[in-house]
Amino acid sequence: MKLDLKLTGCRAITMDPARPAAHTIGIWQGRIAGLDEQVADLPATETTDLGNAVVLPGFIDAHTHLAWNGRQRRTIDVTGLTTVAQVLERVAGAPGEGWIEASGYDRRIMDRPLTAADLDLVTGERPFYLADISGHACVVNSAVLKQLPGITSDGWLTENEQLAARTLRLPYSIEEIVAELHESARQVLSEGVTMCAEAGIGAGLIASSPLEAAAYQRAQLPIRVQLMVSAHVLHSVDADPADGITRAIDLGLRTGFGDDMLSLGGLKLWTDGGMIARTAALSEPYAGSENTGQLADTEEFMLAAIIDGHHAGWQLAIHAIGDRAIDFTLDAVAEAQRQRPRADARHRIEHCGLVRPEQLERIAALGLIPVVQPTFLWSYGDDYSEIMGPKRAPWMYRGRSFLDHGITVAGSSDRPVADGAPLRAIEFMVRRRSSGGREVGPDEAITVEEAIRAYTLGSAYACRKEHVLGSLTPGKLADLVVLGDDPRTSDAIAEIPVLATMVGGNLMPQRSS
Repeated sequence: MKLDLKLTGCRAITMDPARPAAHTIGIWQGRIAGLDEQVADLPATETTDLGNAVVLPGFIDAHTHLAWNGRQRRTIDVTGLTTVAQVLERVAGAPGEGWIEASGYDRRIMDRPLTAADLDLVTGERPFYLADISGHACVVNSAVLKQLPGITSDGWLTENEQLAARTLRLPYSIEEIVAELHESARQVLSEGVTMCAEAGIGAGLIASSPLEAAAYQRAQLPIRVQLMVSAHVLHSVDADPADGITRAIDLGLRTGFGDDMLSLGGLKLWTDGGMIARTAALSEPYAGSENTGQLADTEEFMLAAIIDGHHAGWQLAIHAIGDRAIDFTLDAVAEAQRQRPRADARHRIEHCGLVRPEQLERIAALGLIPVVQPTFLWSYGDDYSEIMGPKRAPWMYRGRSFLDHGITVAGSSDRPVADGAPLRAIEFMVRRRSSGGREVGPDEAITVEEAIRAYTLGSAYACRKEHVLGSLTPGKLADLVVLGDDPRTSDAIAEIPVLATMVGGNLMPQRSS
């Protein structure tokens, strides 16, 4: 046997307990052929000495938004602007015709809330849409409000009202989406990410087009992608009554369809909003207010979608950030399982942001997988701690408590809502300190190895790919990341350089050492 590639001189952290470390990796036809003595005497078409670099399995981002991220990188950016005057100056004179789109708005840091009347001064009759950083809100001008009968607003829209405004702009063309996907793929590869789960296509808050899957097919990205389909596209089907399926997507496609590069993942459902927009559904009000957030829809509508998706064989990916939304999710999944038991459904709670102590045992008992975004607390931990108060702040985006209850944790970013770099997230999971230096739930800290596992085997398990991804094990796909230092001993994990990323045996240098 002749290998395609042999990597030598590395310090591999395999994440495989049967062989935790290796210094030589053999690759053949896009898979790991063997480690160390298994391949030492085999010839190879190419041999690359990694110069004692550290090698990990490729990072898997189990919840991200590639199209939205790519689009945000090419729209007007108001990130960090703190005054209405600054925003208007940035928006004024936008080139072209038709819709003006901008992103990066953070209402919490503004000198005062931006209004439609403000925007009218610089946008005229052109419709204008400014996305809030949360993805759960926006600001629009009067040209948009006029097209939204029944909505009374000064321009600030959240959740379903935001969706109504965004729908006026949709759809984006396949060509536009493809360009956005390639922009994001370049970024995630530079951070060591080899697979992404796109969290919601086809309809809903983040969708770009009813033809969105076609854009992914056309793009032929250099990373692996799993598509979560919005539950909004479920429709009634005339299936045989014995199938027990009342709603599905066309042809009965569901989780698992596709191949190792592009496949269908979970059915994406929303049960509440987000903490940044103060719309995550809580059992007690946000500190200093009477606001308890909001559920995404009626409980009857959401329960029906969860049960129908479960019956149709989908893995469910249920957005639930606040503890009240998590209560609803736990009850709904329990009812779905009661009606039709599925032993290995692997339903997921996307975000799982505020978890009361008594909810932990129910999450474990139902076999649910929290898909967390640690960099939310790195980026926004100071703010989140204030709005939750001292009693609840330690319950946010847990780590140690999940693991101690035998719950598999999957790492993700929700890019572009927060920093998407896995190494930044791993550092937070270990240190539990925000960008402002504040400790956020220090008792939830986990070890470096446990944090790496969340972004490799944990995310692979959440995406039902652990048989081919997540560890450097012979027979698995040859996806890996080459780092300039060992996260287990580094004092600055987030700053470790990503030297190269490999997908399917294709080694792609990312930066010079």
